[in-house]
Amino acid sequence: MTRSVIELIPTAQDHRIARYAAVAIGLTVAEAAIPLPLPGIKPGLANIITLIVLSQWGWREAAWVSLLRVFAASLLLGQFLAPGFFLSLAGTLASLLALAVAVRLPPKWFGPVTHSIFAALAHIGAQLLVARLWLIPHDGVFYLVPLFSAAAMLFGFINGLAAAAMMENLNKNSESQTLG
Repeated sequence: MTRSVIELIPTAQDHRIARYAAVAIGLTVAEAAIPLPLPGIKPGLANIITLIVLSQWGWREAAWVSLLRVFAASLLLGQFLAPGFFLSLAGTLASLLALAVAVRLPPKWFGPVTHSIFAALAHIGAQLLVARLWLIPHDGVFYLVPLFSAAAMLFGFINGLAAAAMMENLNKNSESQTLG
């Protein structure tokens, strides 16, 4: 009987996705330690990494980074297959869908800040929908929409600004390395 061996050889893209995902996972775990005034309202710092990857490498790599972050962070935080995992996964899938649409909008008017706000609003919308359909079968959940939407817009704006500043820094560094 002959054994066949399958050897997986990681590509540069695989290494890049792993590095970005590791940073996003670290930010998610660190954010879990921050005391928050209201459950469900978090800054979403890992989304800064997703925006950078989206801008530098495209939607597909951003999706890999986001999904790896959700699964790995839920395992590290002991939330895998708990309700919080499904809320996070639903929010991430919705934000990735919003980003898939947002990157096709004219870059003259839409950039990291608007992408971040769209993604944050989609994220919280999906989470509230999952909460309503599965966890809290009462329309009272929708009373939280104004509060959660305001938080999503605020944190989406801040994260978008942070991502834009980091991307500008990355671009300056790569230009100076090219020139120097």
